[in-house]
Amino acid sequence: MMFEGLLGFWQQHLPFFSVLLPALTAVVLVLIGDSRASTDPEAAARIARRQRYQRWVSFGSALLGFGMATVLLSHAQHGVIVSYAVGEWQAPFGINLVLDRLSALMLLLTYMVAVPALAYACCGWDRRGRYFHAMFQFQLMGLAGAFLTGDLFNLFVFFEILLIASYVLLIHGQGAKRLRMGVHYVILNLVASALFLLGLGLLYASTGTLNMTDVALKVALLTGDQAVLARSAAVVLLIVFGLKAALFPLYFWLPNTYAAASAPVAALFAIMTKVGVYGIIRVHALIFGVNAGESALVLAQWLLPVALLTSLLGALGALAAHSLKRLVAYLTVSSVGTILIAVSLSTQSSLAAALYYLMHSTLVIAGLFLFVELIALQRGKTKDILQPALRMQEPISLGLLLLLGAASVAGLPPLPGFLGKLMILNSASGLPHHAVVWAVVLSVGLLGMIGLARAGVILFWHVPEDTQPDQAAPPINRVLVGMTLLLLSMGCVMATFAAPMQRYMQATAQQLYDRPAYAQAVLGRSGDLTQDTTTRLYLGQPPQTIPKKYQSLTEGHTTP
Repeated sequence: MMFEGLLGFWQQHLPFFSVLLPALTAVVLVLIGDSRASTDPEAAARIARRQRYQRWVSFGSALLGFGMATVLLSHAQHGVIVSYAVGEWQAPFGINLVLDRLSALMLLLTYMVAVPALAYACCGWDRRGRYFHAMFQFQLMGLAGAFLTGDLFNLFVFFEILLIASYVLLIHGQGAKRLRMGVHYVILNLVASALFLLGLGLLYASTGTLNMTDVALKVALLTGDQAVLARSAAVVLLIVFGLKAALFPLYFWLPNTYAAASAPVAALFAIMTKVGVYGIIRVHALIFGVNAGESALVLAQWLLPVALLTSLLGALGALAAHSLKRLVAYLTVSSVGTILIAVSLSTQSSLAAALYYLMHSTLVIAGLFLFVELIALQRGKTKDILQPALRMQEPISLGLLLLLGAASVAGLPPLPGFLGKLMILNSASGLPHHAVVWAVVLSVGLLGMIGLARAGVILFWHVPEDTQPDQAAPPINRVLVGMTLLLLSMGCVMATFAAPMQRYMQATAQQLYDRPAYAQAVLGRSGDLTQDTTTRLYLGQPPQTIPKKYQSLTEGHTTP
């Protein structure tokens, strides 16, 4: 009985535990401490022992988080929307976490990237700075909270947590370049935070609430100036999420920033751009979807041309990149554009295609960021710069890894990149802009393949015949290779299970457009727009228009 009670308690509070676990782990890691290297043998032994404790705690927490994300996905796949009221304050007044198919998918994807990246970092990168593991866990907390929150203001809060943690991780390892890019990154994100607050203010002024589900119901009722205000808020939020996702013309910060980060941090940052994509999907599909009245599809007219330019310019940037890491960073930009092309088409089939391609591109690009480090360790002072250098110690194994990653990113059959792009092209068929979408998506695939082929030729074939491998280069760590291969090979798994994954994505897209289901799960009502959905008392109206349940609160007040 006790075990069943504990199991029930665990399952009941699992969404909250998914956010709480990395936060508590980060606190424990801070308490363990993190000291600098010492020449004293006894102090050095204590520091080494402390680092081992940190690794075990951090990696164990990540594995537990992965297990929890898997359980949440198994619950969400049945189509049930779970609303968890933090502090027992019911929505829309209190803080609530919402578990649906999309949030469960993004949470699982986070840990699918985080676990290999953390294992990679434990092979040495975590020793090059202080408090790496604590910041890594805070980053996971921010990601989990951003994907699970049902409130736009709390989304802003988790964005700020992500900003703090990602800045510390970015400058981990020190160096003037990382510090410069870190300051640049912080300034841009602070501007985005200010715009985020502006957008939230506009949205609250027009709807009186910031709960996503409640906002969706309110927006559909707005007319006139209030509708204009809501549409203005939508455009401001698009700018904010576009900066986070690296949309044109706001992507200029990403290539240099990601190129400056260490390999495991850059791999984790592959999911960071998807937070912006997630925000756009939530706002576009749930709030300003086809049923949003005068504000319906307000983002679509802006999103499609911007997404097309982002995808194309990202591919051109990859083609012109002078280093392998910058090439992968530009591929990140291009993939975001391709995802949002599908989102902007505003159909359930296109949204399902976008989610499938999102999952594939995130895993492959994270793996390529880890691969760049393997290449840099074997090429001496040249590192990942695309120019002739010393012969590598194991060119065959590294070449096969690059081939697998390049084929996945370029979208060659039968890998999931091909399936994802095929789904996007199929969803665009018959729509007004299908010719442009087809031309851009196919051109981007070709340019990406050319850019990666060029990089492969320079890295593995443009080697002076009389040179030998750099004897000072460390041997390839099998753990590093294994984690890189794990991320890159997940694409093959996606291709193997393409049919059930496609069904899940289609069900996710269908659920995102089902506002009555969200209203019933989150707000406890049917979602009928004729019902009262007031979340604040507005005393400027005649008393007879105030709902009966609020009339007792108006005693002593007069209306004009």
